[in-house]
Amino acid sequence: MSNIQTNIFTPVITSFKDKLTSPLTKKSISVLQINLGRRCNLACNHCHVEASPKRVEELSPEICQQLITLIHQFPEIEIVDLTGGAPEMNYGFKPLLEAAKSTGKQVIVRSNLTIYFEEGFGDLPEYFAKHQVRVVASLPCYLADNVDKMRGHGVFDASITALQWLNKVGYGKKSDLILDLVYNPPLPTSEKFSLAPEQTKLEGDYKRFLQEHFDIVFNNLFTITNLPVGRTKIYLERKSLHTSYLQFLESHFNHSTVEHLMCGNELSVDYLGNVYDCDFNQMMNLPAKTGNGESLTVSKLLESGTLDLITEIQTANYCYGCTAGCGSSCGGALIE
Repeated sequence: MSNIQTNIFTPVITSFKDKLTSPLTKKSISVLQINLGRRCNLACNHCHVEASPKRVEELSPEICQQLITLIHQFPEIEIVDLTGGAPEMNYGFKPLLEAAKSTGKQVIVRSNLTIYFEEGFGDLPEYFAKHQVRVVASLPCYLADNVDKMRGHGVFDASITALQWLNKVGYGKKSDLILDLVYNPPLPTSEKFSLAPEQTKLEGDYKRFLQEHFDIVFNNLFTITNLPVGRTKIYLERKSLHTSYLQFLESHFNHSTVEHLMCGNELSVDYLGNVYDCDFNQMMNLPAKTGNGESLTVSKLLESGTLDLITEIQTANYCYGCTAGCGSSCGGALIE
């Protein structure tokens, strides 16, 4: 009986760090993104945070107070970006929002829209309008079936009602009440991968459909690539698509997106007060590092009296998701 040796091809992925012509370095910090916790009323199948109604992790009073101090201490922070989970469900949401507004900063709330219909949260649309909060709302498609498959039964209808509510209080209509929507591609079922459609064209499609069918208006559409992080990574691994998806993203690497990456001028903070270069690194437990290799916390930033302690941005292969095609960020495509 002879031994037959089978050569199994193992795909090779170039390290993201090696793909760059030089290391990613921090610019001056102007954005503070705070993930208040994993508590959420939904459990979306593409959620990189792996949030759900069963999660209990959230901001503590101590870390909340440190963040309020940070917001007051550093005027160079122009934007405070509140996310989760459903940020509205987690401890410290309103105190942080009001601290940021009291210091003249723009506040972004990343809302799933359906939270407005949960007990105790029915004041949110009016509250947001009162404080002129910029609402960035997830609506991964303008068709009901696609949204409900990704986010749960009935989510589309609730989202439409929530958007109409926001319009009623002035969002999308008044210049100081900005309403943006977020598109995420469906998770792939085979190796026929695709990047998000061209953002400007898709925005036009969204606006026409939502206006014609629901009399909804909004300001901007952001197309965001599904990075292989959190539930998306788990899904891809279960389908044996994780490596091939990374290869696909690498094959569409666009060097011209690099200078626009959101990690350049952003600090991402988790509910424990740890500091990261971006929300994706936060979910993969890849902390930001000082020049001497120390991990950062909010308390260390306060003690040092400066936000500029990071020189090189930490990267991993999932960063190809932010640099593929037109690029991707929390503010949508990076280039036209």
